[in-house]
Amino acid sequence: MDILTPLVVFLIGITTIVTVESRARRLDKRVRGLEYKIDALLKHWELEVELPELADVVALARAGDDVAAVKKFREATGAGLLEAKEAVDRITRDR
Repeated sequence: MDILTPLVVFLIGITTIVTVESRARRLDKRVRGLEYKIDALLKHWELEVELPELADVVALARAGDDVAAVKKFREATGAGLLEAKEAVDRITRDR
């Protein structure tokens, strides 16, 4: 009985972590899909939305300094590395 309690607690903890991780991945996928759709709508309507704090990011990306642009984007938005890289890639692709 002494070993059973920690084992049950461990299994519940692992199950919780796996469930939360799975939900986070699904939500991240949905957010990426929504961002793609918003980008498509903005492009279709020929609209540009630039946040004032991201002007430096755009300038760095258009100058070809992608690493500095990704770093600046992360500082300005708190985004992760992948999200920042994708944003900078979109900026450079739309030059």
